[in-house]
Amino acid sequence: MRDPYSTLGIARTASEKEVKSAYRKLAKELHPDKNKDNPKAAEKFSDATKAYDLLSDKDKRAQFDRGEIDAEGNPLNPFAGMGGGRPRGPGGGYGGGAQRGGGFRDSEFQGFDTDDMDLGDLFEGLFGGGRNRTAQPPPRGGFGGGGFGARGRAAPPPKKGADIQYRLAVPFVDAASGQDQRITLADGKAISLKLPAGVEDGTQMRLKGKGHAGPGGYGDGIVMVEVAAHPFFRRDGDNIRMDLPITLDEAVNGGKVKCPTVDGPVMLTLKPGANGGTVMRLTGKGWTKKSSKGDKPARGDQLVTLEIQMPKDLDGLKEKLGDWKDPAKPRERFGL
Repeated sequence: MRDPYSTLGIARTASEKEVKSAYRKLAKELHPDKNKDNPKAAEKFSDATKAYDLLSDKDKRAQFDRGEIDAEGNPLNPFAGMGGGRPRGPGGGYGGGAQRGGGFRDSEFQGFDTDDMDLGDLFEGLFGGGRNRTAQPPPRGGFGGGGFGARGRAAPPPKKGADIQYRLAVPFVDAASGQDQRITLADGKAISLKLPAGVEDGTQMRLKGKGHAGPGGYGDGIVMVEVAAHPFFRRDGDNIRMDLPITLDEAVNGGKVKCPTVDGPVMLTLKPGANGGTVMRLTGKGWTKKSSKGDKPARGDQLVTLEIQMPKDLDGLKEKLGDWKDPAKPRERFGL
């Protein structure tokens, strides 16, 4: 995979919000479900997901920026920078290899200069033994079980299998109240999935070990949540807003009216003379909060805005009103 910043099309100074926004945009464009006839899109989608996984992790992003890991998250050469520039001792010591018999030579990647060195003496010094002992070269790949590997790098651990991407459409009311969802995995098994508190459109959930098999074990399942829109509810942070129409007589006389919530209808008490635009609060009927702790998540409120609906047949109303005029001056505060 190329540089994760380039993959997401963002600058290296991008904020967490910009990283997330860039990934969400690419994920919607490149998702395999929308590009079934374009294998390159699936590959780009996988690259974008890997780039997001790295840059959304503060520790991994810092390691990458410092050059400690590559774009795949693998450690870079732990011995980089150990070549030229060391102090030179008598007779050459450590150095750039310009002088024969100088021990380690950069031109041979700090290998042994066997032209001018007695290997028997060298290995006696390393492993002990008398002068008449036959020198044996080190085990293939380095000294000891975890010593120097090929060209000074330890062999990378076997890679896990590829991740499997899933898209989970969640109804608005289920997302708001945190209802568990059922999802069928690639192996045909259906599992119950608990939504995180404060879930929103674009939230990603990682299912450990639910990806493809690989030499280093199974990859993960990556579930992207898509919260469906609702015909009359709308989210406002941790709160849910809606407009509730009421009749003219309900506004004048007051009383109890039914009001929908994501948990089912409740009775709302109107005061006589309720005005249109009045906002009423239903405590604890909003969205689950990210700050929730314990089994029962905390929730925001539902904010209900009253809308007075005039009757379709105004003749009867006009007849009852007669010549009556409302003495109130509702626009006086505007200077009108």
